[in-house]
Amino acid sequence: MTTLFDSHQLGDLKLPNRVVMAPMTRVRAAADGSATPSMAAYYAQRATAGLIVSEGVQPSLIGQSNPGTPGLHTEEQVASWRPVTDAVHTNGGRIFAQIMHSGRVSHPATTGMRPVGPSAVPAVGELFTPTGPQTAPTPRALETAEVPEHAESYAQAARRAIEAGFDGVELHGANGYLISQFLSSNANLRADRYGGPVANRIRFAVEAASATAEAVGAGRTGIRLSPGGTLWGVEEADVPALYTALLTELARLELAYVHLEATIDEEVLLGLRRAWPGTLIMNPVAPMGPKQTGREDADHWLGLGAELISFGRAFIANPDLVERLRTGLPIAPVDEATFYQGGDAGYLTYPAYQYAA
Repeated sequence: MTTLFDSHQLGDLKLPNRVVMAPMTRVRAAADGSATPSMAAYYAQRATAGLIVSEGVQPSLIGQSNPGTPGLHTEEQVASWRPVTDAVHTNGGRIFAQIMHSGRVSHPATTGMRPVGPSAVPAVGELFTPTGPQTAPTPRALETAEVPEHAESYAQAARRAIEAGFDGVELHGANGYLISQFLSSNANLRADRYGGPVANRIRFAVEAASATAEAVGAGRTGIRLSPGGTLWGVEEADVPALYTALLTELARLELAYVHLEATIDEEVLLGLRRAWPGTLIMNPVAPMGPKQTGREDADHWLGLGAELISFGRAFIANPDLVERLRTGLPIAPVDEATFYQGGDAGYLTYPAYQYAA
């Protein structure tokens, strides 16, 4: 039987275990979107993961969601990431950059620009901005001729990620951000080739993935999806049909992996496992829910056919999570108040397990 601690071949990478550090926004970047020395230390501390997926990295200024998030759209940002990827590699790890275009989940107070989206439909909820929480604004609907350049922005950021030393990239197609907005039946009200029936609603995701795979190689390209997820007010009609069609198209690209969140019932997720012939990373617990992923959840999904299991919040307070899972050590609790506060407290201050003398 496959265990969390077996190796796995992912593209050209041999992962020493099947534990993936999930992408998590921590808003510790510099004001110009550059990565910092603290970020290098944070990821290096967690390099025993089979694979690290970074926090969401914006591919353009208009694609930025929150202040304090890093980018990959300037030469200075590329240079700032090299010490991060070097630190992870020096500690024996592997790291993909998650490319995250926020679409409508953004605010002019953060970027200086009106956000864009598939349609002029605002997100549901308040956004973090430099001046405090703000109601999500109504985005400008992209013209048909503009859409391809935003799909291409993922590929451009992917090229910069490889230049910065990342081993690959993950497209953020989940949780109500731009790719997810195009998949949505209430955020996407378009009547052109990017909206309406399933074949049109998946088009943006496929174009972004295709451009990225062409830019850096399919074996270096993954995508994260949240079937049926409702973050930021998105809704999706015909979830099984929508995601089966999407995975069928993505399979033709031979991507390195698909990363699914448990945002819908297990029966649907199992159907999607059957529809995807490649490596599946499974995030077994719904994001931001009351429960964190544990060993039992991981073993359950390995038994259902997932190749890799991603852990989110457990990695924040447990830089040595792989060893704790391997040996059955207690999983330390996380202080949610420090998730987004900035600074090193609650970021670099969680220790490895302290054995009694």
